[in-house]
Amino acid sequence: MIHKLRLKKTSEEILVPTYTRPGLAIKPAKYEIPDKEMLPDTAYTLIHDELILDGNSRVNLATFVTTWMEPEAKKLMEETFDKNMIDKDEYPQTAELEMRCVNILANLWNAPEGEEAIGTSTIGSSEACMLGGMAMKWKWRERMKKLGKPVDRPNMVMGENVQVCWEKFCRYWDIEPRLVPMEKGRYIMTAPEMIKRCDMNTIGVVGIMGTTFTGEYEPIAQMNDALEELNKRTGWEIGIHIDAASGGFITPFIQPHLKWDFRLKWVKSINVSGHKYGLVYPGVGWIVWRTKEDLPEELIFNVNYLGGDMPTFAINFSRPGNQIVAQYYNFIRLGREGYTSIQKTAQEVAMFLADEIEKLGVFEMTSRGEDIPVVTWKIKDDANVNFSLYDFTDRLRINGWLIPAYSMPKNIEDMVIARIVVKHGFSKDLAAELIDDMKRHLEYFKEQEGLRPTKRSANFHHS
Repeated sequence: MIHKLRLKKTSEEILVPTYTRPGLAIKPAKYEIPDKEMLPDTAYTLIHDELILDGNSRVNLATFVTTWMEPEAKKLMEETFDKNMIDKDEYPQTAELEMRCVNILANLWNAPEGEEAIGTSTIGSSEACMLGGMAMKWKWRERMKKLGKPVDRPNMVMGENVQVCWEKFCRYWDIEPRLVPMEKGRYIMTAPEMIKRCDMNTIGVVGIMGTTFTGEYEPIAQMNDALEELNKRTGWEIGIHIDAASGGFITPFIQPHLKWDFRLKWVKSINVSGHKYGLVYPGVGWIVWRTKEDLPEELIFNVNYLGGDMPTFAINFSRPGNQIVAQYYNFIRLGREGYTSIQKTAQEVAMFLADEIEKLGVFEMTSRGEDIPVVTWKIKDDANVNFSLYDFTDRLRINGWLIPAYSMPKNIEDMVIARIVVKHGFSKDLAAELIDDMKRHLEYFKEQEGLRPTKRSANFHHS
């Protein structure tokens, strides 16, 4: 019998034990490209082993970002890693899925019938926020020029509780941020405080549906009503951009009667993170404008060097199309019923955690997961304890739990809170395990005589 000749493996692959191979047996070059190549398996092992030192993403309760997806979604993403979503002429079906997702979101957020909403995918909510802010600046500048007014002093009104992308936007695009400070017991912007800071140079207002600090919704309907009165009296046209990075995929499913979206006249644009409660791995975001008129044509570029004539209105250009595919998968796989079930379950777990943390006796809840599924708490003012929240969350890292403790913004910066973000994949069983670990660590602190609270954690905490 004649056998086909098999391709021989190298002696290194056959004989040399994995961790005695060149590249693994010695300290590799890390900050400059090495002179010689290595086997794919060797390179994989080298990097794989270093990544063991990362935290476990499934118990990362600091991040809002999705850390679990179904195997079928992962498979679709693997099959489309190589597709550049900006190449719409070459990948027309990926472009079609993007358009479907924009339409789904416009309908989900009650875009006006008879009007043509417009939107796009982005690399995340930060890029989407930049686009929303730019559209507001351009529209404001257009109005001011028609009135013969100067356009050199634009401002934007928002709360101190905004995500850092808004501070970046104001700095990068030369806009004065008019920030509503927080107060003890009030961690969001209110309509009266917002109105105080508006004038004819206000390009727009940012309302948040699920603030990063406490997970609360801002009173968008009240803000809209206050702007209606102000705009009617002054002739201004100050609109609202809704930063719904988290709440945009929560509210439509578990709080559908809450008015915050395009049902309100002055809501001009909405962004959301597909990679947060949209349930997609990072990174994908979305922005939708109420009508085509709310997105100035000057911000749209047409390019033809990828084949065909393609409009683009993104800050970023090339990026993978697989997140768009995954977003569409979730939409058709879950539907309203599935999203409602997932978000409701996450909220129930969050509220369970809030009740159990409060029962520990030394903590005061600052939010209970009743808006987005986020729980925050502080040490009671009258609690006689020998630890800070930095100490407490550092101890929880021993068990693998990644929970941030952070100081609040200006005006209440002496207040430190801890936060848990409940996401799909974090079950009530895991929540009960977390509470048991909290109890054990509280007992640990009781036994440490002479221990003093630290003022700051040595670990990085996302806030």
